[in-house]
Amino acid sequence: MLKFYYNPLSPNARRVWLTLLEKEISFEPVLIKLDGDQLQPEFIKINPFHHIPVVVDDGFRVVESLAIMDYLETKYPMPVMLPSEPQALATVRMVQTVTANELFSQVISLISENEDSPKILQAKQHIDKVLKLFTDLLSNSPYFGSKQLTLADIVAGIGVLSLPPLGINLNDYPKLNEWSERLMQRPAWQKTQLSAEEFEAFKRRVRVLVKLRRREIVRGNKANVNK
Repeated sequence: MLKFYYNPLSPNARRVWLTLLEKEISFEPVLIKLDGDQLQPEFIKINPFHHIPVVVDDGFRVVESLAIMDYLETKYPMPVMLPSEPQALATVRMVQTVTANELFSQVISLISENEDSPKILQAKQHIDKVLKLFTDLLSNSPYFGSKQLTLADIVAGIGVLSLPPLGINLNDYPKLNEWSERLMQRPAWQKTQLSAEEFEAFKRRVRVLVKLRRREIVRGNKANVNK
């Protein structure tokens, strides 16, 4: 049986979790506690970058959430979650990529920056651009690129649904608000939704990771100066 290594606090892991549930793929969940399980030798053998999610299917290992989703779509094609028509496929890929490259970094800023930081305003302005683009790409379709749920909805949904608790009002984007409500009516989304306590734990983890990253950058800069 397919093994799924995950933690619900990880947005990337929830992408894969939702894909598995929406496709009704049988799997064995393996919870990875993020206080050290990911650094254990047995897990590093599976993913040397010690990141989740990972799936191991019939002995075949796949790392990185988007690659895993593509693998699941190809091996378990029903229900179809990746359109074949060129424009629809491009829409799905655009939404996935914009979410990964443009939206999540701004979510991190909303969580990690002080409320009076100018970076908060910059993040909100950038998020506004993303949500307006998503509104255009959604158009009058119930889902991105299709009348049925697609991989783009899964990737974007996790990002967009994290915004209201961070002060972004989706009522300002009516089509996206209706789309997000449509997602939350689905059993898989209800099952994987973070509780308020879990969302606070996610925010704390983001802040810790950002601090560690900033320290690494400072140490790296000092090392370069001392060369």
